[in-house]
Amino acid sequence: MRKRRVIGLAIWVAAFAAFVAVVGIPTSDPLEAFGWLWLATIAWRNHRPWREHLRFLRDWLPVVALLEIYNVTRGSADNLFAPHITPMIRFDEWLFGWFTGGHIPTIWLQQHLYHPGHVQWWEVVVTLIYTSHFLTVPTVAVILWLRNRGLSYRFMRRWVVLSVAGLITYFLYPAAPPWWASTYGYLAQPVARISTDGWSALGLHSAGNTLNALQADQSNLVAAMPSLHTAYAMMAAAFFLPMVRRRWWPVLLAYPLAMTFTLVYTGEHYVADVLVGWLYVGLTFLFVGLGERWWERRRAALG
Repeated sequence: MRKRRVIGLAIWVAAFAAFVAVVGIPTSDPLEAFGWLWLATIAWRNHRPWREHLRFLRDWLPVVALLEIYNVTRGSADNLFAPHITPMIRFDEWLFGWFTGGHIPTIWLQQHLYHPGHVQWWEVVVTLIYTSHFLTVPTVAVILWLRNRGLSYRFMRRWVVLSVAGLITYFLYPAAPPWWASTYGYLAQPVARISTDGWSALGLHSAGNTLNALQADQSNLVAAMPSLHTAYAMMAAAFFLPMVRRRWWPVLLAYPLAMTFTLVYTGEHYVADVLVGWLYVGLTFLFVGLGERWWERRRAALG
């Protein structure tokens, strides 16, 4: 079984690497990402009968359908109200202006770290961290599905509720990110959108082109509040905090903190967006947890 697993994973890794090199990271469509994850589960369990592999589709298609709806409707979320621009600027200036000379953190970081026309090594790191948003949560959910179905369903419930809460907010409170505010003259200093620059240094131009196309054509350009990039990262870390010893908490929390730095430095989000994203994670865990406990009590009463 081990030999078949190694061969299956080797084939999957080679196919995925070729896809990334030619097409790019599968970020534009949840069906695409989950297609690759499904193939990974088949490679990992290639000794199992096909009915076992089809259970993945049974369990995941409803979730993927919801995420597909989210992906499509998110791009229309700025049609109801004009985007909010200055509240996030004023909040970041109020919170960090004493340290940054009155600038928002994005401007201060880019003044100290960003060199136009030259990709620094840390920009490769932040590009990888930024891109991980599109794959980390689905990958964690699938690994949990393979190891513990009950835990995977708990994880998926929080993921779906968090996504829906974010989508509703995008409709009710469209908010512009720093790069957008800079482009339209709301910031005194320029802000470059550099979240995908690292791909060029790695020679993976197709990956960068895929993300650039996604950012330009398929996403809502004023859906910054809350930051679901950092919210997903915090959700993935917070889900496991009760399951590990506290000495491992800094390791888990390093990911959402790295994502926060990435988003602020690259001009994708304000710190205000990040804090609201973390708040949404806390509220999601609270209300989903209450709902789960209520359902368990109801089942116990009926059973």
